[in-house]
Amino acid sequence: MITKTQLLVKRIFDLVLVLLFLPLLIIPILVLIIIATIDTKEFGVFSQKRVGQHGKLFKIYKIRTLKEGKHQLGHLDQSASAIGKYLRRTKLNELPQLFNVLIGDMSFVGPRPDLQGFADELKGEDRIILMVKPGITGPATLKYRNEERVLERQKDPDNYNRTIIWVDKVKINKKYVLNYSFYLDLAFILKSTLNK
Repeated sequence: MITKTQLLVKRIFDLVLVLLFLPLLIIPILVLIIIATIDTKEFGVFSQKRVGQHGKLFKIYKIRTLKEGKHQLGHLDQSASAIGKYLRRTKLNELPQLFNVLIGDMSFVGPRPDLQGFADELKGEDRIILMVKPGITGPATLKYRNEERVLERQKDPDNYNRTIIWVDKVKINKKYVLNYSFYLDLAFILKSTLNK
């Protein structure tokens, strides 16, 4: 299981990496925010409360990709603009999460940050997932890279998400925390980069 020392090393690594990348990506992020603002006719940064380490809520930041209106699980891609679909497919909409890493709400690698009603309701042994910060990438993120397309094919996307995908994600993320190593994080970062 991940130790306090490993959590500290993980945080130091996150800080070093984000301080290397952020100066290079700040201009592209600002350009994407402007494009998204024009495209969606709303401010180009989307923020939403998510469940973080130890169950603490935090605001996640993304480039806005969805048009105005109500959005249903399993139909998010249909609600996105053409530019938004591209940003979601390439994961460029997640670049502002570098700021989440910088301020310490997220890590480069970990379980994806969930909406309330999922990670905050974990019971017993499953709560070890909350020991680590949510990540931009991770084992479950890589497995369910095309999650939206999977949900689009379901008659009841919400039920499928809760009973199939979420249950599997919990198993994957528990395994990650129980078998944590620094080299495992490097491997997930490399896989995510190669899968772009």
